[in-house]
Amino acid sequence: MNAVASRAPHLTAEACPPEPPLLGYIQSRDRGADDMILSNVADRLIAQGMRVYGAIQINRERRDGQRCDMDIRILPDGPEIRVSQSLGLGARGCRLDSGALETAVARVGASLGASADLLIVNKFGKQEAGGAGFRTLIGDAISRGVPVLTCVNALNQEAFDQYSAGFQVRLDARETALVGWCMGLRRAT
Repeated sequence: MNAVASRAPHLTAEACPPEPPLLGYIQSRDRGADDMILSNVADRLIAQGMRVYGAIQINRERRDGQRCDMDIRILPDGPEIRVSQSLGLGARGCRLDSGALETAVARVGASLGASADLLIVNKFGKQEAGGAGFRTLIGDAISRGVPVLTCVNALNQEAFDQYSAGFQVRLDARETALVGWCMGLRRAT
């Protein structure tokens, strides 16, 4: 096992210390704002010819008083997969449909080829912190030299920091800065 693998076993045993780090993240702020930022960044990069794969969350407001529906748009060109469940008015349980999330993960994994320039994952969330969701795919992408851009909220920051073992970089959550980081990595790899 190499020195990096002993320090970062969560990524993969084949991981090498990237210069610059290939795992970039933004800190979650307002609910839904980061989803929009990542979506806009993905659209801009795709328009500039980058081969961007991954998943963007789309929150759709409901008119019946329930919390929004959550859909995942598979990059670069769909489909959308509903990953929330309607639990009824006043429900407080987790609305995530983990089976639908795993379907989205499988779709992204199947589309992520060797020619990918970037993987965008809507968030390193509770599922990833617990060892599921996009967690393995993030590590696989990095081990193949594909940069990853994601979002992390305060509740999952500690799990993310343990997972990424110091091989991550916190980025400015402005679209221009994120596009610049991604384009810079494209030239570096």
